[in-house]
Amino acid sequence: MSKRDYYDVLGVSRNAEADEIKKAYRKMAIKYHPDKNPGDKEAEENFKEAAEAYEVLSNPEKRQRYNQFGHAANAQSANGGGYGGGGMNMDDIFSQFGDIFGGGGSPFDSFFGGGRQSGGGRRVARGSNLRIKVKLTLEEIANGAEKKIKVNKQIICKTCDGTGAKDKSSFQTCKTCGGSGAVRRVTNTILGQMQTTSTCPTCNGEGSTITSKCNVCHGDGVVRGEETITINVPAGVSEGMQLSMSGKGNAAPRGGVPGDLIILIEEVPHETLKRDGNNVIYDLHVNFVDAALGTSVEVPTIDGKAKIKLDAGTQGGKILRLKGKGVPEVNSYRRGDQLVHVNIWTPKALSREEHELLEKLRNSPNFKPNPGKNEKSFFERMKEYFE
Repeated sequence: MSKRDYYDVLGVSRNAEADEIKKAYRKMAIKYHPDKNPGDKEAEENFKEAAEAYEVLSNPEKRQRYNQFGHAANAQSANGGGYGGGGMNMDDIFSQFGDIFGGGGSPFDSFFGGGRQSGGGRRVARGSNLRIKVKLTLEEIANGAEKKIKVNKQIICKTCDGTGAKDKSSFQTCKTCGGSGAVRRVTNTILGQMQTTSTCPTCNGEGSTITSKCNVCHGDGVVRGEETITINVPAGVSEGMQLSMSGKGNAAPRGGVPGDLIILIEEVPHETLKRDGNNVIYDLHVNFVDAALGTSVEVPTIDGKAKIKLDAGTQGGKILRLKGKGVPEVNSYRRGDQLVHVNIWTPKALSREEHELLEKLRNSPNFKPNPGKNEKSFFERMKEYFE
């Protein structure tokens, strides 16, 4: 089943500003919220669909990739990272409400007794994103590449398995919130009693406190370390393009959701070839004798050497096209061409014999732009000279 366009899901135009997108999502979230539509599977699916659309369109980088590649941009992300929206669960969705509706987590906190944050009301921390640069050769860009990169980042503490506690007995249910991670306040209004919910200030929404912290991470659950990450780069990427690996960023404190790894592509200049979009350009230099008589030459390509034929009388500035020898388009079978620019090379130093030969040929009609029809050709004069 194909996905609907994210802009259609939220009912906004492709030029919509961030505030307009946020407002549209807020409206959809209230309309299809599971607390408002208990047992309605269709409403739940619409709720998830709207959350996924907002998760992409509210992020400038993800929105740019979506505008350029549509849903196919998921294929750009290594190891199935995608946008991060396709694999969202209800806990991920409700964690968005802190930004959309304020610290309470959901517009239904006041009416239904609290937000549905991850872990039965507990607040889940999220690790920060990481950015790295990956350098690729033209050959790697054309064929795709697998890169293993060592990344220095926050990793889960192995001593406490990311809990931040010295041992299991070090956990204590928060006395302020009773383990819910949230505190509720009831106020009397002219409409009756209204209940509001906010994050517990004692445990910061985690629902528990630690009486004895881990000696290694000092209660954070994360330490500085190094991880080797395998990045699968698709063929056809270009300078400045960004790939995203979901969950490969910094680990989050005390078992939270890890951040993403953002990979910035850098192209390493090729020694002889230049990239122009999906085409590859090569400057071929030949002497004027080869250009006049014609010859066969080898030229470098992304896939190795290729032999091309120069017809007799080839002029400087001519462009020869090698079909399909360029760079492929991202997520496509189409591939660019290699363009060979012919340049006539003129020697700067001549031997005495070469100089005399050229002096004899200087006035040949075939050395002029428009030789006479009845004049002897350049080839005939060359033959006479050597005979």
